[in-house]
Amino acid sequence: MSLSQWVPLVVLFTLATLFALFSVTIAPYIGPRRYNKAKLEAYECGIEPTPTPPGGSRFPVKFYLTAMLFIIFDIEIVFLYPWAVAFDSLGMFGFVEMLLFIVTVFVAYTYVWRRGGLDWD
Repeated sequence: MSLSQWVPLVVLFTLATLFALFSVTIAPYIGPRRYNKAKLEAYECGIEPTPTPPGGSRFPVKFYLTAMLFIIFDIEIVFLYPWAVAFDSLGMFGFVEMLLFIVTVFVAYTYVWRRGGLDWD
């Protein structure tokens, strides 16, 4: 293994580092400076921020449940990408297996929906 094999990798890392440093350094000088009240407020999906409840800053459990459900369904959907890439080589067996997987995800989604796990109220 010679040192010349590492040259492209070192050049790539050097260019990436230089670009990152350049972007961070130049952004305050060329970026827009039109500040107003709306841009300086915390982003809350258009809803006015509410003060924290008395006794500390506790979030409702429903918030965590919704976040966990999003992560679970998001990870399940990620499994569709390798299947789509290898669709031709899997044949009918791969199609039936993915159909069963999608039905399972849909049944779980329907269960959570019917139990009220997706309601914010």
